[in-house]
Amino acid sequence: MFIQLTCHTPNAPEVGYLLGKNPASIYERDFSAGRVVVFYPEVADDHVTVTFIAEIDPVGLVRGPAALTGLDQYVNDRPYVSSSLISVALNTAFSSALAGKCRERPERVNERMRWEVLLPAVACDGGQQLIARIFTPLGYAVSAMRLVLDPAFPAWGESNVYTVRFAGEQTTQDMLTHLYVLLPVLDNSKHYFVASGEIEKLLDHGGQWLSSHPERELIVRRYLRYKRPLVTSALVRLSEDESSEDNSDDDGTVDVAQSETEHELGLHEQRLQAVIAAVREAGAHSLVDLGCGEGKLLRLALRERHLTRILGMDVSTQALVRARQALHLETMSDAKRERVQVVQGSLLYRDSRLEGFDVATLVEVVEHLDPPRLGAMERVVFEHARPRRIVLTTPNREYNAHWASLGGQNLRHSDHRFEWTRAECQGWSDRVAATYGYSAIRQEIGPQDHVLGAPSQLVIFDRLDRRSAPIAVAAEVQADEAP
Repeated sequence: MFIQLTCHTPNAPEVGYLLGKNPASIYERDFSAGRVVVFYPEVADDHVTVTFIAEIDPVGLVRGPAALTGLDQYVNDRPYVSSSLISVALNTAFSSALAGKCRERPERVNERMRWEVLLPAVACDGGQQLIARIFTPLGYAVSAMRLVLDPAFPAWGESNVYTVRFAGEQTTQDMLTHLYVLLPVLDNSKHYFVASGEIEKLLDHGGQWLSSHPERELIVRRYLRYKRPLVTSALVRLSEDESSEDNSDDDGTVDVAQSETEHELGLHEQRLQAVIAAVREAGAHSLVDLGCGEGKLLRLALRERHLTRILGMDVSTQALVRARQALHLETMSDAKRERVQVVQGSLLYRDSRLEGFDVATLVEVVEHLDPPRLGAMERVVFEHARPRRIVLTTPNREYNAHWASLGGQNLRHSDHRFEWTRAECQGWSDRVAATYGYSAIRQEIGPQDHVLGAPSQLVIFDRLDRRSAPIAVAAEVQADEAP
């Protein structure tokens, strides 16, 4: 396969640093299905042209790790229509650029340049319409011309091969990841077995832009060859943004007010990072996430090697189904599966499964409880589960005035039963800490307003060394005992 990349930018030869390829040299390297060649036919101060050639070895396709199966090797010419193998070849040639790394010119990694891409021959069973549907939303001007099956025999008609040109302002990394993900999507056939590992490749290279692509479902389905469990898992993970996960009720509907406010700030990601930092700071080896939802914190926790025991609990069975899919519990390695568990349960009933953990987290949970039931939650978590550290986040109601859609009066989510001001949160935290033998430190998350504070509040409760019995709690707020 032949790809020509032309970049228009000042000091254009520096693109060689971004691509990791010297304009004065010819790069050649073998990969699993053939050989990659990269060279620069044209180098000027204001533009450079890079030629990428993937030479497919049909014998390697039969005998190597990318082997064809069945009769394919005998009855078709697909080794020479190599879109499904081009991702491997691109990664072989441009691995550092695909990862967004450049030691010599790091300041240019995020610079948007005008890239013109020429694909003289690319297979696409969806025609010109599909080519436009997947490249145009990314900011490219696209043109495609269908080629005849054989110029010597025009009566045979047109082929499914196109000459494609597209151009647009992109970072080097984005342009390459677009090719990495979308070329196999155009060619709706694969030379290789599609397994769960393909999800990681898709998300690693497309996660930054694919989640907002209007044709993301189409792209995911074709990339993963319509394998429903893989497609479902990938789409769930791509949906893990503020509007689809953390602003959703159990039925999956999106709360408009919260979507309009917190999504643009990326608050949930900031919350999760702050919570993980507090877990890490505690030196924890075990974590229980209470109200785990669709499992985003659990996935971050799995990356923390020191956490050898992780439990997620939620009352919503629908959320737990999505959490299991997003965690890949069915295909997870045995080593990881031994570390993590997802269970259904309620914070209003004492549960022995919650005991013995170093840290418990409640991320945007308490505001979903009716105020009269807070006392039950307090006893379940602070008295009975009693972890060394409890990390809790909740909205700051005062900050709602910052958003016109809320006006300072409405709550951020239709399922919120209340939202605390900073003083109310501090008062509740101090009372609970004193009652159950903890210290409490309140922090703020998100952009600070000198009057309204920050949009989110984080409270870290650390259990005191003494384990004296908690002060008696009024009967109306005692936890219900499980039947």
